[in-house]
Amino acid sequence: KDLASEFWIAYKKISGEYDNNMLERCNSNMDILMLLASLFSTINTTFIIAMQPNPTDTTNNLLVQFMQHSWNGSSVTLPVALSGAVTYSSSKIWMQMLAYESLMFSLLATFSAVSGKQW
Repeated sequence: KDLASEFWIAYKKISGEYDNNMLERCNSNMDILMLLASLFSTINTTFIIAMQPNPTDTTNNLLVQFMQHSWNGSSVTLPVALSGAVTYSSSKIWMQMLAYESLMFSLLATFSAVSGKQW
């Protein structure tokens, strides 16, 4: 064997070990990224749900209107006023926009990590 072939044999062995170590590190990093991003997405979704208007108010108003109609027959004069469109302050709109954006980016990070692991 000549010197060049020994070099390439040694290079292939060393580069293979380095590549395997790098793939293991990247794989474990993507596992951690998926875990943290999914936990963050769960917490963020909880906050987004808490910021939404309470749907039980509309439900209760509709139930009251239904009961009045049932008791009085067709003699109901005016329906119960339902709460119209919900108005938000500009700070609440900004908070919701930031919450949705952070949810989008954390889901994008999770998707990227899954794609990287499958690649």
